[in-house]
Amino acid sequence: QVQLQESGGGLVQAGGSLRLSCTASGSFWVIANWAWYRQVPGNRREWVASMVSGGASNYDDSVKGRFSISRDNAKNTVYLQMNSLKPEDTGVYYCNPAVRLRAGRPPIDYWGKGIQVTVSS
Repeated sequence: QVQLQESGGGLVQAGGSLRLSCTASGSFWVIANWAWYRQVPGNRREWVASMVSGGASNYDDSVKGRFSISRDNAKNTVYLQMNSLKPEDTGVYYCNPAVRLRAGRPPIDYWGKGIQVTVSS
């Protein structure tokens, strides 16, 4: 019912920037909240940032001041602007929308397939 398309990953040198995007399509009413997670092989998937429908955002301390999450509700798209990247930011990044399929129904979590971000030292 909901398809997610992530883009914007790649290889960048330390100190560089990347902008991730994730667009939702399909049959649903509204996206309540958006979040980004990342995962390094052998580690648990960890939360990076989130933004609720009202626009308030939160960040993990490790990315605060360097990453910025934003959303375009008209395009059902979320962005993650990543500046001053560090090698420890390397990982697979996943977008995670909480989607209300119908009005009055509770939101359901969906996950993107993940996109690789590699920061070289």
